[in-house]
Amino acid sequence: MTAAAQALHPPSRTLLLLEGRAVQELGAFMLLRPWLAAAPRGDGHPVLVLPGLLASDLSTRPLRSFLKNQGYAAHGWDQGRNLGLRPGVEQAMMERIEELYARHGGRKLSLVGWSLGGIYARQLAKRLPDKVRLVISLGSPFTGSPKATNAWRVYELTSGQRVDDRDNHIAGALADPPPVPTTSIFSRSDGICAWQTCLNEERDEVENIEVYGSHCGLGHHPAAVYAIADRLAQSEGQWQKFDRSGWKSLVYPDWRRG
Repeated sequence: MTAAAQALHPPSRTLLLLEGRAVQELGAFMLLRPWLAAAPRGDGHPVLVLPGLLASDLSTRPLRSFLKNQGYAAHGWDQGRNLGLRPGVEQAMMERIEELYARHGGRKLSLVGWSLGGIYARQLAKRLPDKVRLVISLGSPFTGSPKATNAWRVYELTSGQRVDDRDNHIAGALADPPPVPTTSIFSRSDGICAWQTCLNEERDEVENIEVYGSHCGLGHHPAAVYAIADRLAQSEGQWQKFDRSGWKSLVYPDWRRG
């Protein structure tokens, strides 16, 4: 880890307090559902949506409902509340992927994970690359200092795991992208995770998409939801990076700016 990565700190108290925006973002999502329905439609392939720390499938229901209406077979993780990578959780997630892969006739799954769920998604794709089509993470801190979040103490308390040991879980170093097309959606005004910890080193099939919003609202933020639909709609084997030209440049900032 570089010195700059080690020097990262959790978001400020001001940004943490601004996480209340998530309620307004949910309202905006509901209001804009008719507009979002114009997003690219799916081909029916299965999508597994993984919740963040302390959250359950209830938190991802709006997103899964939208994805179902767009033509995907969207599923929750079906493990109750996400209390971290406790004994048995990794195996249960792998079995869930195997089950859905078989249920949908051997069609590869797309994995969408919010915060900690995005870290799971990345690592699971490394374990089961032959069953995963692509990965999308939402505000997931997979690089830099594991303590550059306002949630690391909660994670240690609920999971019984040390965040400093996180690269020993599931499939090794979290910063290494999985061997499938991978997208990280993040916000610089994230009040939970330092936004720099959510950045991929871009490669041919690896990208970052920035939106304006909170951490706790990313799973139903209209811009994030549209970007998810856009990424999922690509034909298998024909993945291209997100096109933010035209009107999209007003909604999706250029994350490379200083």
